[in-house]
Amino acid sequence: MHKILEKIFGWCYPLFSKWHIGDTVASYASVVVNIVILSLFAYCIYLIFRFVLVTLMAVIAKRTKTKFDDLLISNKTAKYIAHLIPLLFIYKSVPVILEDFVYWESVFGKLVGVYIILLILWIVRTIFNALRDHLKQIPAYSDKPIDSYIQIIMIVLWMIGITVIISELFNVKTNTLLGTFGAVSAIIILIFRDTILGFVASVQVSLNDMVRIGDWITFDKYGADGDVIEINLATVKVRNFDNTTTTIPTYSMISDSFRNWRGMLNSDGRRIKRHILIKAKSIRFLDEAELEKLKKIQLIAAYIENRQSEINKFNEHHQIDKSIPINGRNITNFGLFRKYITQYLQNYPSLNKDMILLCRQLQPTSQGIPLEIYTFTKDKRFENYEYIMSDIFDHVFAAIVYFDLEIFELPSEGKTVYEN
Repeated sequence: MHKILEKIFGWCYPLFSKWHIGDTVASYASVVVNIVILSLFAYCIYLIFRFVLVTLMAVIAKRTKTKFDDLLISNKTAKYIAHLIPLLFIYKSVPVILEDFVYWESVFGKLVGVYIILLILWIVRTIFNALRDHLKQIPAYSDKPIDSYIQIIMIVLWMIGITVIISELFNVKTNTLLGTFGAVSAIIILIFRDTILGFVASVQVSLNDMVRIGDWITFDKYGADGDVIEINLATVKVRNFDNTTTTIPTYSMISDSFRNWRGMLNSDGRRIKRHILIKAKSIRFLDEAELEKLKKIQLIAAYIENRQSEINKFNEHHQIDKSIPINGRNITNFGLFRKYITQYLQNYPSLNKDMILLCRQLQPTSQGIPLEIYTFTKDKRFENYEYIMSDIFDHVFAAIVYFDLEIFELPSEGKTVYEN
């Protein structure tokens, strides 16, 4: 490609006028004519190469199965490359048309060189953008922070490009320039503090696999509760469940605490952990008549029979005086209700029986004794999970009266409740 361009440039150079009259006006007129001719040739080269490159890439994109070349077209990579060819032509032609104007040749040549460097960086950026869009369509990479990787690479390339541009403009050696940057690094760190923090955080988030695109996270500090839709160098975007969007600084992901629900979604069940408050004064021992009545409840009929037989044998063997219920072993309505709830959960079809399933009593409080259900649903989808949990507690609230227990409730406003 380079040799072809050299031949084209060499063929075009004789077309430039060279008036060596010695007159200043004639010399400037010569330069103007050369610039016009150069501009026309550069524009023609641009049109030709743009047509060839865009057409060629479109044909290739249609004949290939991969979508990467389609993404190159959508990111206008071919059009930017077509801009590069005439710029190289101009860069090679500047020493010819401005050979009698050393100062302007140097200035114009440097400006064109800077533009070429910037255009190359822009072309590389479009290629990386196409690569980013391509990787996001692959399931294995769809949840990876590709934007952060691309931004990190582009920052490094822009730093290299800016260093080369400064060296080109001011004729400074690269080693000297890097030494100067080192001397002012403190100022650079102060100015680009957020960018540097974002860079470090982005690397740590990626290496530690803390967050992926598509993860459900909860970040109370920023009011975020939803799915991660984008991870880049500076921010993490979360689409909340109310369809609002929360933007979180990337470095906050490593400096603050947040909750990632990915582990739950990848597990075999979603946890239900909720309790009700039972009035302590409603808990009591059950007599024989009450137990006979409760045997009509099929889920615990066998349990009551076995438990009652075991307790009676114990009390008879130890000659317990049962004229007072507190003596010996007894069955309480609260304990029997816990057993009933456990059996009910064991028979509930939407719960995962291979995971923890229990109904337990927690530490007593001033509002009553907490009775907690701790289990896992098979279905982890939000709406189904909420339905299952509500269905279970609907049954609990309705069943509690059969065991002569009471749920704690605060008195209604404006009423005073007196209890003996």
